[in-house]
Amino acid sequence: MPVASDASTAAWLRLTLTRGIGLETQRRLLSVFGLPEHIFAAAGTAVRAAVGERAARALAAFDGDEQVARTLAWASQPGNHLITLADAAYPQALLEIADPPTLLYVKGRPELLNTRALAIVGARNATAQGASNAEQFARELSRGGLTIVSGLALGCDAAAHTGALDGIGSTVAVVGTGADRIYPPRNQDLARRIAEHGAIVSEFPLGTPALRDNFPRRNRIISGLARGVLVVEAAARSGTLITARLAGEQGREVFAIPGSIHSPLSKGCHQLIRQGAKLVDDARDILSELQPAPPPETAVETPTGDGSPLLDAMGFDPVGIDVLSQHTGLTADTLSAMLLSLELENRVALLPDGRYQRIR
Repeated sequence: MPVASDASTAAWLRLTLTRGIGLETQRRLLSVFGLPEHIFAAAGTAVRAAVGERAARALAAFDGDEQVARTLAWASQPGNHLITLADAAYPQALLEIADPPTLLYVKGRPELLNTRALAIVGARNATAQGASNAEQFARELSRGGLTIVSGLALGCDAAAHTGALDGIGSTVAVVGTGADRIYPPRNQDLARRIAEHGAIVSEFPLGTPALRDNFPRRNRIISGLARGVLVVEAAARSGTLITARLAGEQGREVFAIPGSIHSPLSKGCHQLIRQGAKLVDDARDILSELQPAPPPETAVETPTGDGSPLLDAMGFDPVGIDVLSQHTGLTADTLSAMLLSLELENRVALLPDGRYQRIR
C-alpha cells in the first residue's frame, strides 16, 4: 500500500480532528479545494466562502498538533494504518454510500476492506442457538471465500467473528471506539486474534471511549463494507435493525434467519422477512446469491475432461477431506471452499458422515 508523507497525512488528521467540522463540511471542503493541505494553504476568505465563518474559524484555531503527532506515531507501528479517501487502499464499497468516512484507522490487514464481504449482525443478548447460528454461518461463509464483517459486540457479533477466523475469508470488526481501545473488555482476546488475522476498523480518533451515539453511527460502515447483511437474531426494536435498514438504503442484500414465533429475539427477523428480506436457513443460500469469486489459493489449472482436478482426485467413492488433502496436497480450508463450490454446482454431495461423493 502506498505510504503518504507525514505532512499529507497530518493534514488529513487535522481536517478530521478539528472540532465542529463534521463529515458534510469535510466533503464540501474537499470538493472545493481538493486535498486537505490545499484547504489549510488557502486564504481565509476562500475557506469562509466555502463553509462559512464558524467552520473557517474552527479550522484556523486547530490546537490538536499533539494528537496528530501521537496518531502518526501509532500509524508508524507494524500493523497500524491510516487510510484516507484519497488512498488507493480506501474501501471501494464505502465510496458507494452517502456518507463515507473521510479517514479510517485500521489495525490488522487493510486489504480485507476491499474483498467480497458479508455483514453478520444480531442480538448482544443472543440465545445459545443464535450464537451458534452466527458462528456456524460465519465459519461456512468464510470458508466459501467471504470476509465476515461485524461490530465486535457481545453475542452474535463475537460469535460471527469467531467462526470467520476459522475460514479463509477472515473477518473485519468495525468498532464504535478508537481503534486502540477495545469494547467490551470481555472481547480483548478475540480482538487480538482479529488484529492478527483480520482487521479492526474505526472512523473515530484514537482514544475515543465507548460513547452511546457512536455505535449506531458505525453501523453504516458495517453494512457499507459488505455486499449484504445477515441478521441472525433481533428484537422488534434494536440496533441490529438499524444496520439492516441502512443496508437496504445502501442497496445491499438483506438476509434473515427465522426463529421461534415465541422468541422475542425472532421478532425482528420475522419483521425483516415480511418487509422483503430473504429467508435463509443454510449458508449455501447466501453463497449462491452473492456468488463469491473463488479465493486465489483455490485456483487450479483446468485439465481436459471434466474440468476439475479435484473431481479426478475424488473418484466416485465417498472420501473425507483428510484423504483428499493427502492426495492433492491442499489444505483442509482450501478443500472445503472448493468442495462447497462443487456442491453448489451439484457435482458433489455431502454425506451424513461428513464425507463427500462425486455425483457427476
